[in-house]
Amino acid sequence: MSPDDDAENSVREAVERSRHGAPAAGAVVRDRFSSDEVFQRILAAADEEISVGSRELFFSGLAAGFAITITFLVYTAMYAKTGGDPVLSAILYPLGFIYIILGDYQLYTENTLPPVTLVLERLASVPALLRIWVVVLLANLAGGTAGAFALASTDVFTADAALAAEGFARTAIETPQATLFMKAVFAGLIVAGVVWVDYASRDTISRLVLVYVAFLAIPFANLYHVVVSYTEMVYLVFVGEVALMTGLVEFVIPVLVGNSVGGVVLVTVVNYFQTTERRLETARDDGVERRLAVGEWLLGSLVGRSYVPARGEPEPEPELRTDD
Repeated sequence: MSPDDDAENSVREAVERSRHGAPAAGAVVRDRFSSDEVFQRILAAADEEISVGSRELFFSGLAAGFAITITFLVYTAMYAKTGGDPVLSAILYPLGFIYIILGDYQLYTENTLPPVTLVLERLASVPALLRIWVVVLLANLAGGTAGAFALASTDVFTADAALAAEGFARTAIETPQATLFMKAVFAGLIVAGVVWVDYASRDTISRLVLVYVAFLAIPFANLYHVVVSYTEMVYLVFVGEVALMTGLVEFVIPVLVGNSVGGVVLVTVVNYFQTTERRLETARDDGVERRLAVGEWLLGSLVGRSYVPARGEPEPEPELRTDD
């Protein structure tokens, strides 16, 4: 190989890797990633996400909650217009999820899954992960609450659509909690699969088709996503058909636990353990052991570090305020 070829390959490698070391093209087949390379891309995204401030997380999650209201709105409207046809009414169901994933908003069960990889590698602490989950979930629920209130207090829904909207949550509340949980587990599996395949995609069209087809499976299979379910339930609360605590205990919480279990299990058992021990060689390539100690991993900044930045970048120091 000539020096010119070496230089060209060196430039190509530089272009095809992010500053975190994540591949932008496959090493063996350029337009296809191996499982290790997909993992590295997820890890790079998680590196960015784990260090985002709570304010940014909250408002991104708030936007995602509003976007989920769009899914609830169009699904209900189509259900009413098609007389409850199970196929036609679900045609626009994925719209809110498309906005969220392509727009990179924070949605519990979707954008909150990549940081799990950091925790599994002991590169981020459990408390750091829980901070993201709690902030994003609360923001999603706040956005869903605002959207449900707008729908319940205006004439956006027709009379038939309003009856359909009330029926969604009422039917779920009457469903046994064990059944809700299992349906939510399968929805969590779908979402976790979307996360993995999304990072294996190289263009927007592929991601659009992926999100549309995957989330279309949720209404087709009569599964439950926690943020959509919460929005449906809160709508029922606002129209005076159910008590908030009843809706939370009998509907939302089983769905929340099921989504979380399904998503984390797939990330852990299927996606993480199918990769090899070489999965971090590129993303963490300086040969230095950077994993958190067990105490730091479990307790975070209470006993030391909460997060190990990629490629040895300095961990952000907390801002110190001084009194005048």
